[in-house]
Amino acid sequence: MIRSGIRVLALLTAIAGPLGTAAVAQNRTPTLRDSVTVTSDVVHIGDLIENAGAVADVPIFRSPDLGTRGAVATERVIEAIRPHQLIDIDTRGLAAVVVTRSSRTITAQEISSRIAQLLADQFNLGDAHNISVNFDHDVRALQIEPTVTGELLATALAYDPRTGRFDVTLDLPSSAVLHRQPARFTGTAVETVDAIAVAHTVERSEVLSEADLTMLRRPKSEGAPLSNLADVVGRAARHQLRPGQPLHAADLMKPEIVQRNDPITIVYQAPGLMLTLRGQAQEAGGLGDSIGVLNVQSKRVVQGTITGPGRVMVSALATRVVENGLSATLNSAPAPAE
Repeated sequence: MIRSGIRVLALLTAIAGPLGTAAVAQNRTPTLRDSVTVTSDVVHIGDLIENAGAVADVPIFRSPDLGTRGAVATERVIEAIRPHQLIDIDTRGLAAVVVTRSSRTITAQEISSRIAQLLADQFNLGDAHNISVNFDHDVRALQIEPTVTGELLATALAYDPRTGRFDVTLDLPSSAVLHRQPARFTGTAVETVDAIAVAHTVERSEVLSEADLTMLRRPKSEGAPLSNLADVVGRAARHQLRPGQPLHAADLMKPEIVQRNDPITIVYQAPGLMLTLRGQAQEAGGLGDSIGVLNVQSKRVVQGTITGPGRVMVSALATRVVENGLSATLNSAPAPAE
């Protein structure tokens, strides 16, 4: 009975053995990948073929440039592999394999920031954040090996402070690609400051709000434009203001609360006495401004200080206004009864 069981087990094993081996073989069939990302400068068989076995590390193609991709036709892949005795490849009906070369990208903004920092350190141009770098030509991002770290270094750096022109060559010693062919850049670099400008055309006497304003960066050599919003918001335009032009203190004034020919109240105040008279503004002005005012009764013009909308305070030197106004008041008063 025991011998019969052993014979049955041996028979089952003999039958299952080839089937099991075939299943494993099927699972290990060399199969074409539809896409692959490589890190080296060559493409190996194992990059393109899954289950490539002993020939997986054999190089067959040159990789695309760093940071780029390319498609390799299936026929070319099979032809390149054929000499290495890898047969029965399952192509899955693919027409081509997309190969991508990975990289570390150094953007144009990173290049600009690095040049600004190098110029600031070498030529004492102040904070690198305030240096505006403009290239002579469009700057393309640099593609280097994905595992490379470190900061761009200047192997040559020239700067003319009179013209702002620079000429710099950048290298990264740990990158074989960039070290073989350093990158050269030329252009201009100037130190800039924050400047407030209007976002749209503003007419004279218009009062500015924060919504009317925008911030620019302007060369420091152009002077000292206004940069604090608190110095601009609530002020009025002294003349027409256009976008793109930095604002200076001379461009602004206090809002005009009195306009020329406005009817106003002339106020004279002295110890124990306050007199108000009717007047007419001879010019426009803002709070605290000194303007000419016409005393409607005496037809005389004196200087007064605007203290509020439609209200002007005259100084103690303008007593003629008071005298004339007081005389007119007394003359118009009824005579006392006898």
